[in-house]
Amino acid sequence: MQTAWREVWDPAARVEKIAGDFKFTEGPVFSRIGFLLFSDIPAGRIMKYDFPPGRPGPGNGEMTVFREKSNRANGLTFDHQGRLLACEGGAGRVTRTEKDGRITVLAKSLHAPNDLVYAIDGSIYFSDLAKTGSAVYQITRQGEVRIATREVERPNGVALSPKQLTLYVADSGRQQVWAFEIAGDGSLSKGRVLAELKSDQQGAADGLKTDEAGNVYVAGPGGIWVFTATGRHLGTIAIPETPSNCAWGRGFSGLYITARTSLYYVPTKIPGARTF
Repeated sequence: MQTAWREVWDPAARVEKIAGDFKFTEGPVFSRIGFLLFSDIPAGRIMKYDFPPGRPGPGNGEMTVFREKSNRANGLTFDHQGRLLACEGGAGRVTRTEKDGRITVLAKSLHAPNDLVYAIDGSIYFSDLAKTGSAVYQITRQGEVRIATREVERPNGVALSPKQLTLYVADSGRQQVWAFEIAGDGSLSKGRVLAELKSDQQGAADGLKTDEAGNVYVAGPGGIWVFTATGRHLGTIAIPETPSNCAWGRGFSGLYITARTSLYYVPTKIPGARTF
C-alpha cells in the first residue's frame, strides 16, 4: 500500500514561526534532553532554543547562545552519548564537543564540511563541498577518515534510512537526491538518483531527514519536499522563507525548519527515524 500525502502531513496544519532576525540559519538538531540547537552561520554562533517549565513548546521558548565563535558551524547532530558533532566550515573540520566542553577534532584539512549524520555503528558520514573534488566522507568508529563517494556533484544534506541500510545525499548542484547502499563496513555502493527537485522557485536541494516509514524530507525550493523511499513525490510543505535544513523535534515528532533568517516548526504525522 502506497503512502498518501494526508498520512504524512495535514495541509491545514499551521506552519509556526518560532524566531527570526538571524543572519542565515542551518543545522537544526533536537537533544534528547529537550532543547534544540541550530547554527547561525555568518554570526559564527550555535543557538539554543529550549522550553522553560510549564511551556511544552513549540513556541514561547527561550533563545540563548549555546556557543560563540563556532567557526561558521553548519550541520549539527548528536552521537549516542549526547555529545554534539559539528561541521565547522570556517575551520575546515568536523568536531565533537565533549561533556566537559572540550573540543575534539574528528576530521581536519577539509574544504567546507556541510552536513553530517551519526550511524548506529558509531561511524559518521559527512559532506564536504569544494570547487573541485567535493565528496561524502565516512569517519569510521576506529577514527579513520575515508572518502565514501565522489559521485555527487555538490553533496549537501545527508541522512540515513530507518534501518540504516541506505544513505541519502542531497545534490545541490543537480537538484537531486541520491541513494547509496551501505555495506557491512560502512562503505557505499550502487549510487542512484532517487528523486529530482524540479522548480522555478529559489532554493536548492539541501538538508534532509527520513521518517520511520522510509519517507525522505528534503529542504528545497519553496519548502520541504517529501518523497517516498521509491522516489515518488508526495507533496511539499510550503515555508515562508527558503529552507536550508530540518530536524525532528521532541520524541522525533514534528519538524523544526531552518530557513534563511528564521526558525519554523510544523507538526507531522509519522515519527522521525532515530539516529542517536
